Amino acid sequence: MDGAFADGVLTARPPADAPSAMPEGEPWLTGSDDPAAPILYVPEDLPPGPVPLVVLFHGATSNPKQALPVIRAEANRRKFIVLAPKSRGRTWDALTGGFGVDVEALNAMLTALFERYPIDPAKIAVAGFSDGASYALSLGLINGDMFSRIFVFSGGFFVPGPIGGRPEIFVSHGFYDSVLPIEFTGQEIVRVLQDDGFAPHYREFEGGHEAPYEVVEEAFDLLF
Repeated sequence: MDGAFADGVLTARPPADAPSAMPEGEPWLTGSDDPAAPILYVPEDLPPGPVPLVVLFHGATSNPKQALPVIRAEANRRKFIVLAPKSRGRTWDALTGGFGVDVEALNAMLTALFERYPIDPAKIAVAGFSDGASYALSLGLINGDMFSRIFVFSGGFFVPGPIGGRPEIFVSHGFYDSVLPIEFTGQEIVRVLQDDGFAPHYREFEGGHEAPYEVVEEAFDLLF
């Protein structure tokens, strides 16, 4: 795909003069009943100063409202903001033809977010479930100079591209996943990452195509 974001590189970054306090009132980009609307989830009682951010990608044919529960409890417990965008199509751009519109939309959201919220540049992570996990790993590796952590819950693969840093990576997959069988997906993802010099944290679990809370909790215990 041609265009400014065809390489999957995000240009948005927290500014040097980032806001020192959270804005008052309703969180930006949230509160809509439209399942296709992006969500910015801001837990209550955030500590003063810069806070972590996790960008969360939903699975194919899903939406931010359905994806948020995967990590909402961890956001409340660990006090980080969640940005959950919506793909323009049934799934994310790079999984159906190439990086482009979804990267551009995410870049605009991050730019606006960084202008309003004090985000800790050392703790910006990307996460996803199913197709969202595949996208999180693909985009996370390309933008590894910004995303210091990548959470891959029951992903299928990742789109090859230039590696932009050395983020820490957590991969989980269910033994009985009938949607994305583990031997062709989770195990293969880990093998390729290891061949590329990464040492991903890998967790197989007794279950199917899912992201059990105890696995998500373990992921954030390890990397956050």
